[in-house]
Amino acid sequence: MIKRYLFPEMEEIWSEKNKLKKWLLIEITTLEVQVEIGIIPKEALRIKEELNNLDYDWLLKRQSEIEKEVEHDVIAFLMALEEVSEYAKYLHYGLTSSDILDTANALIIREALYLIKSEYEKFIEVLKDKALKYKYSPIMGRTHGVYAEPTTIGLKFLNYYAEALRNMERLEYSIKEISYGKLSGAVGNFAYLSPILEEKVMERLNLKPEKISTQIIPRDRYAFLVNNLVLLAENIERLAIEIRLLMRTEVGEFIEPFYKKQRGSSAMPHKRNPIRSERISGLVRLIRGYLIPIHENIALWHERDISHSSNERIILPDITSAIYYIVKLSRNILENLIIDESRISENMQKFGKYYITQPFLLKLVQKGVSRKVAYEWLKKISQSEDFEKTILNDEEIRRYLTEEEIKTCLNWNFLRNIDEIYKRFEL
Repeated sequence: MIKRYLFPEMEEIWSEKNKLKKWLLIEITTLEVQVEIGIIPKEALRIKEELNNLDYDWLLKRQSEIEKEVEHDVIAFLMALEEVSEYAKYLHYGLTSSDILDTANALIIREALYLIKSEYEKFIEVLKDKALKYKYSPIMGRTHGVYAEPTTIGLKFLNYYAEALRNMERLEYSIKEISYGKLSGAVGNFAYLSPILEEKVMERLNLKPEKISTQIIPRDRYAFLVNNLVLLAENIERLAIEIRLLMRTEVGEFIEPFYKKQRGSSAMPHKRNPIRSERISGLVRLIRGYLIPIHENIALWHERDISHSSNERIILPDITSAIYYIVKLSRNILENLIIDESRISENMQKFGKYYITQPFLLKLVQKGVSRKVAYEWLKKISQSEDFEKTILNDEEIRRYLTEEEIKTCLNWNFLRNIDEIYKRFEL
């Protein structure tokens, strides 16, 4: 992820330094268990003292130099460590590279997901606050971008809130799903180590052992994670699009924050654009694009090829970084969002009550009028200049409905069940 959309805390998680720290943690933890069960001599533990003050900047540099020669990152890592300690020869005993890479991935991805989860919880709280604050505030509901029937601003936010709660459940499940490691060797059959050793190491790393693996952790776990992250991102995208649509000049109901020194256009000083919401839409397109390669990584050759590795090095840091960025950005937008209730009211009244057709349709059907016929009457009346006046004086309507019934329909309470909807949530 480019620096423009990268926060330092997420950058640190995906840094090369953190990756090497995780590799060494796994190697040392495995070595400790191997010493305990007598696979390698106890003297191997001296490496912990010798690496206690390891200079990771040096390690990164030296690993990079060696990798240029050997073209293998894990081998270069191990060779660099052997330059620091003679006991490094005991590291990686019975392991294959993917034992380290995939187990480290689990630790790193989990760190990234915890960071996202923490920020997403704050985003959800803002949605909840908005849903409560605007619970009874009317706004025109639109379908196909066209006036439909009134709803409330609160219900809009309650929709996003409900979706976000589902995404939080998926995120928590994804953390569990990704928290698996493996130390099963070159083709996953434990030819040199044992499942018991793997279980002991994973317990110390707070991971679960993969029940059965090839040379790698099964990639359906990664696909599951990315699917759920995409759904989370699309929750935010849906909100961003709503803000963009309601911020159009002729609508002007929701307004993105616009700060004192902010500028909207290099050419037009009057411009005030929904750039943050548009940025979210653009980044979600990128996030969604990772679905195809991450799914194609599931079907590898035999016990494994390496075609997954190159794109995962991009996808995993990029998707978590981008999602963390848009969660933080969307929370900022929401906290500073301007909701112009006077403009909303003005827009609802601008064209009269022509949209109040369904109450009449249902009432006429109750009175025995064919739905087809009633629909045609109301369609014609809704296109008149003054819907209220026209329907009060329409001969066909008056044959079936009293003036009182007409006025009841004209003043229909579209928000009559708001409280019942909210009762479904613990707010």
